[in-house]
This record gives sequence, structure tokens and C-alpha cells, in this order.
Amino acid sequence: QVQLVESGGGLVQPGGSLKLSCAASGRIFMIYVMGWYRQAPGKQRELVAISTSSGTTNYGDSVKGQFTIIRDNAKNSVYLQMSSLKPEDTAVYYCNADLQSTLMARQVGYWGQGTQVTVSS
Repeated sequence: QVQLVESGGGLVQPGGSLKLSCAASGRIFMIYVMGWYRQAPGKQRELVAISTSSGTTNYGDSVKGQFTIIRDNAKNSVYLQMSSLKPEDTAVYYCNADLQSTLMARQVGYWGQGTQVTVSS
């Protein structure tokens, strides 16, 4: 079994910063892609940022230059440093990992339970 546990969400004022953390645990052979998605009320889940095992990163257009994804392969963890937060960044943020549990297992995607980020004065 694999679990993704997020932390770091909360209430922050516009212009503020917040750092989200996600740690993967369980039977893990290789994590290929790890990253963050978000879903605001009434909207579809959208890409925030992802990081591949080779170090390539990709950001959603709405957060480029504002958010930074940091990956720690040794800890099977990924972080999202968010700055200059705006009310439109309010959403539930989900951690995602695309991984193999064993050498012979197929690649499977896993989701965390989500952490709420609210940007409001």
C-alpha cells in the first residue's frame, strides 16, 4: 500500500506565502512524477506543478513565476512553495505521485487526501 500525506495548508492573507508538503510512504520502488494539482469550488482539478525523477519541472500557466516545486527523492517527498498568494489561489491542493511499488509492478498514480488553502483578508 502507498499513502501520500499532505500538510501545510491553511488560511493566509493576500500577498502572503505558504509551503505545502507531501510525503509518500509504503512500498515504493520508483517515483517517476510527483506534483501538485488543485481544485477550486465549482471548477475542474487543474495542474499546479509537477517534477519528474530526472529533475524536469512543469507549471500550470496560472502559477508560473509565483509557485516553486521542490522534490526530495531521498525522502520521497515534494514541496510547493507558494508566494504572492491571491484569492483565486484558494482551492483544495492535492498531491499526486506516479510510481512503481516494485520492479515488476506497473506504474500507478496515487492521490493524497487534499489540503485546503484559503487566501482571504
